[in-house]
Amino acid sequence: MVSIGRVTLVVHDIDAVAAFYENEIGLHVVHKSGTKADLGTGDGTVLLSLHGNPAALLPEPRAAGLFHTAFLLPSRGDLGRWVRHALERGLVIVGAADHAVSEAVYLADPEGNGIEIYADRPRDLWRWNHGEVEMPSDRLDMQVLAKAGAERLWRGLPDGSVIGHVHLKVGGIASAEAFYRDILGLAVTCHYPGGSFLAADGYHHHIAVNIWKSRGAKRIEAAVTGLAGLELLVDPDRLSSIRMRAMAAGISSPVDEGDRITLADPWGIEINVVSRPRMPGGTLDKHGQPVVQR
Repeated sequence: MVSIGRVTLVVHDIDAVAAFYENEIGLHVVHKSGTKADLGTGDGTVLLSLHGNPAALLPEPRAAGLFHTAFLLPSRGDLGRWVRHALERGLVIVGAADHAVSEAVYLADPEGNGIEIYADRPRDLWRWNHGEVEMPSDRLDMQVLAKAGAERLWRGLPDGSVIGHVHLKVGGIASAEAFYRDILGLAVTCHYPGGSFLAADGYHHHIAVNIWKSRGAKRIEAAVTGLAGLELLVDPDRLSSIRMRAMAAGISSPVDEGDRITLADPWGIEINVVSRPRMPGGTLDKHGQPVVQR
């Protein structure tokens, strides 16, 4: 079973960015001290770690890095409540789409890190053709969606919310697939022009990559703001397989703690692959997402 754990961002103004994720996105502060803040759900599950570094450089406009972090809410009603909250707060929405597998709204934090807030449709409504899932970008009626959760007020990100996927800017699709497919073992589930979507366990995507504004991007060498890394939560057997494939490909892990290895993709994006105990019977939640002990 595979899922995304926490995403780590480097930011200049940790107080402003943490306040945005708390007040506008609805994350709860789990821990905050000095230059670090962990935010997540009310039950203490950390989804986002912020590291403040005022000296970090701004990334080049066409650099590799984060396209968006996608927060998956438990239900369409939850998404509707957040949309109503966003409209009432006057948040700048940069996009919204009906992707058939999901309904999604897009915005950015105060330092330009992309964010997606979405809810999945039931898996039996997803359409697959020749091993790829249909994910169009059709018009989404925000006003109709806002009415979906009208029976309750928005009280912040509900328990059960997770990071459903992370979308990355990369320098080349072939190199990205060689890492995320051939090393991490994710399957390609959909191709867009200039983009590729990858997942495990029949999900529509856990990782997406694109070259829309980053074609030919080089490896990130300096300390910059933006994405510092992400966790990929896997079962012990999958971790062992990833470790062996990485070694065979000559990719070394500077951190190998038995139940955790750290790998860098071709652009220096850090992927912390973390083993979690296998759930009895491969338990899935009501969205078909793997249930993971954290």
